[in-house]
Amino acid sequence: MASPTSTNPAHAHFESFLQAQLCQDVLSSFQELCGALGLEPSGGLPQYHKIKDQLNYWSAKSLWTKLDKRAGQPVYQQGRACTSTKCLVVGAGPCGLRVAVELALLGARVVLVEKRTKFSRHNVLHLWPFTIHDLRALGAKKFYGRFCTGTLDHISIRQLQLLLLKVVLLLGVEIHWGVTFTGLQSPPRKGTGWRAQLQPNPPAQLANYEFDVLISAAGGKFVPEGFKVREMRGKLAIGITANFVNGRTVEETQVPEISGVARIYNQSFFQSLLKATGIDLENIVYYKDDTHYFVMTAKKQCLLRLGVLRQDWPDTDRLLGSANVVPEALQRFARAAADFATHGKLGKLEFAQDAHRQPDVSAFDFTSMMRAESSARVQEKHGARLLLGLVGDCLVEPFWPLGTGVARGFLAAFDAAWMVKRWAEGAEPLEVLAERESLYQLLSQTSPENMHRNVAQYGLDPATRYPNLNLRAVTPNQVRDLYDVLTKEPVQRNNDKIDAEMPTTGSAGTQEELLRWCQEQTAGYPGVHVSDLSSSWTDGLALCALVHRLQPGLLEPSELQGLGALEATAWALKVAEHELGITPVVSAQAVVAGSDPLGLIAYLSHFHSAFRSTAHSPGPVSQASPGTSSAVLFLGKLQRTLQRSRAKENAEDAGGKKLRLEMDAESPSTEVPPDPEPAVPLTPPSQHQEAGAGDLCALCGEHLYILERLCVDGHFFHRSCFRCHTCEATLWPGGYEQHPGDGHFYCLQHLPQPDHKEEGSDGGPESPELPTPSENSMPPGLSTPTASQEGAGPVPDPSQPTRRRIHLSSLERQRLSSLNLTPDPEMEPPPKPPRSCSALARHALESSFVGWGLPVQSPQGNCHPCRCADPGWDRVGALSSCRGILGNTEGSCGDPRPWQPLLCSILLSSSHAPTHTFSLHQTRRASVTTMLFVA
Repeated sequence: MASPTSTNPAHAHFESFLQAQLCQDVLSSFQELCGALGLEPSGGLPQYHKIKDQLNYWSAKSLWTKLDKRAGQPVYQQGRACTSTKCLVVGAGPCGLRVAVELALLGARVVLVEKRTKFSRHNVLHLWPFTIHDLRALGAKKFYGRFCTGTLDHISIRQLQLLLLKVVLLLGVEIHWGVTFTGLQSPPRKGTGWRAQLQPNPPAQLANYEFDVLISAAGGKFVPEGFKVREMRGKLAIGITANFVNGRTVEETQVPEISGVARIYNQSFFQSLLKATGIDLENIVYYKDDTHYFVMTAKKQCLLRLGVLRQDWPDTDRLLGSANVVPEALQRFARAAADFATHGKLGKLEFAQDAHRQPDVSAFDFTSMMRAESSARVQEKHGARLLLGLVGDCLVEPFWPLGTGVARGFLAAFDAAWMVKRWAEGAEPLEVLAERESLYQLLSQTSPENMHRNVAQYGLDPATRYPNLNLRAVTPNQVRDLYDVLTKEPVQRNNDKIDAEMPTTGSAGTQEELLRWCQEQTAGYPGVHVSDLSSSWTDGLALCALVHRLQPGLLEPSELQGLGALEATAWALKVAEHELGITPVVSAQAVVAGSDPLGLIAYLSHFHSAFRSTAHSPGPVSQASPGTSSAVLFLGKLQRTLQRSRAKENAEDAGGKKLRLEMDAESPSTEVPPDPEPAVPLTPPSQHQEAGAGDLCALCGEHLYILERLCVDGHFFHRSCFRCHTCEATLWPGGYEQHPGDGHFYCLQHLPQPDHKEEGSDGGPESPELPTPSENSMPPGLSTPTASQEGAGPVPDPSQPTRRRIHLSSLERQRLSSLNLTPDPEMEPPPKPPRSCSALARHALESSFVGWGLPVQSPQGNCHPCRCADPGWDRVGALSSCRGILGNTEGSCGDPRPWQPLLCSILLSSSHAPTHTFSLHQTRRASVTTMLFVA
């Protein structure tokens, strides 16, 4: 067959590209290939299709078949899943290159920056079965013919980087070498995007590149700002790596590899090593690839004794620092250990050279491993969102004895690419973050044994890799702290969703819009000049003017004379909460001091959201109350009125129950004369009552942030701290009470009630076996009061506490009726009484005769429901009850049993025993029933 170079010069460049073994050779041959084909490199996925169309000879077709099979998976949507997404990948390590491959297959524009200019890491990586299959599917054997041809499955880092580099170049990824990523450059104004801070002197095209996804794979020493890293430190462990030149001689190829020998499994080997060389090791591994790679764990005392370490230091960094390590002694140590482990069959061991042209041998500490607390974040400024993700060592530093580094690194790369796909699909940012963190929880638990066995099905979708997958393990509410807004205005979060067009809290689109609205509402008030959202509100007059503008009848300017700034602000906050339904998220002291501008902006945004439709009328014009713009504010006002009435009733009535809303229905007229509501006390609170209320939680004393504040009666709490004192369930508005005695908050179910004794109808003492009266046993005249019953008033029950009526004005009654609120027709069922022995007997009898033609739930004929469970049952009642269950001897139930009178007599005789238990055993075929009573 003729050489392909004879017909097309581009074929020769392509073959050189496939066989290149140095980073610079790969780049230069690819440039020549693109030049021969008339293509511009870094053209994205369309570039791959153009190269494939022009290189259609047999040697190239085998590679295109593999890549097309991968790109044809449905998850990539033919390269259109992320066409509008721009990504920046930092670091050209194995994980950075692998995630760049996935992003390119998704159709995203990918730019990769790497501070190095060549690949020089000789260390050999252990491969899991799925990583071997994954690399083969990308054409690893085409790029590196000796891939996984030895007895063990491994590859050097340099070779892995080379083959992945060739793939990303074919897929059109733009790569910049010798460029260091130093940080992010946030958008300077609205309409601009995120950029990277790069050194030294990046090209203009790269410096102006705006992206919306950043994937960091720059190693454990560089983690982007905002990510928290946790250190995992164990007992001191010193590792030593050494790479020797592989001459690929016959003798060298015959030396067997050592997958891992530990002292606990082969003590004789390490004892012989110690006796022969004085080297004391814990384990040793030998892999054969481009180099002869050895990694071992040495004991500190041995290194000190052999002169590898000059001095013993308690600080690990100082112990293994370059000033404390003797290079010549370290080389002798590594050479002696390698020679003994291979029985001297490798001949003269010559060290390979590292990137600095020094012998490739080093001592490192893997006692401490770093792990990021989160795998992704979102930052936003001026409406531009940036998704940040971590992969590789900057996400989790691997524990080398387990050989999990590259396998879990690839899994994290797949998970990060899946996150970008979800981001491009328009999923809510908090949902994307929660899903990514759910996958991150699985990463440290993965192993070849607990993943899907069929590695051929592995793909970008996490469900193809993880058998026990729960993408809801982390909820969106748990990842709110991973969403950063780099402006002073907080993010609007409505039902855990963030509106891309509304970056600030409330309905104000920007700070400028909110400030303009506040200036319009407070214009014309004497002494009020709003020029910003911080210092203009410290005297309290602007806030009082805003409340008066929205509800002129609540505050009068004359009432503010003589009040200080703190008192006026606290007064306005209290009136706005009780009358306008606007819960404060900032304390009066913080407003006066100007120490919480974020909280003030959020608070003013609530005013804007509730009253943005109010027509502008400059100055303090006395007019009819415009009312609220939504039914939510009215319900909030009604709820607070009910809460105040309940608190007052609990203080006055010792035997009070929960207050129910009753309408005064004694008159058939629908118009009820309005009674004055309990007004908000116009006496401003003292300074000590408000000091520090919004900065610290009133329960735990810890600092309060704006998004976690909950205001209750002028005090601020963490939402997680505001719980029932008894059951510790989270309390919500309208579902709690504060006990006047101990001051604790309780849910309505566990609210302590004052002790009171209720007597039964017969005047006897209360029996513990008396069941709570059900709805059927209540007197006919007694009914459950509801807000909609107006025809007839309820008949008072002497056993129930006196209820207070709350009178609503006609306007409030009309608004309430317009909400189409329908009360729940079913009352809360009473608690079940403790099951007595007689109740247990009845249940056992009923269970025993199921299937014998006995109607249990719907008795027929002369049968009646069994009343054995009644506490006051007597012998005659019991006999009639049991006849109701068993049927009489004349066969009124249609299933006479000759032994039924015996059962009834046994049951009656058991009533003399104070306590008894029994078991009923039934055998259908023999029709034999046995009752055993134990007194």
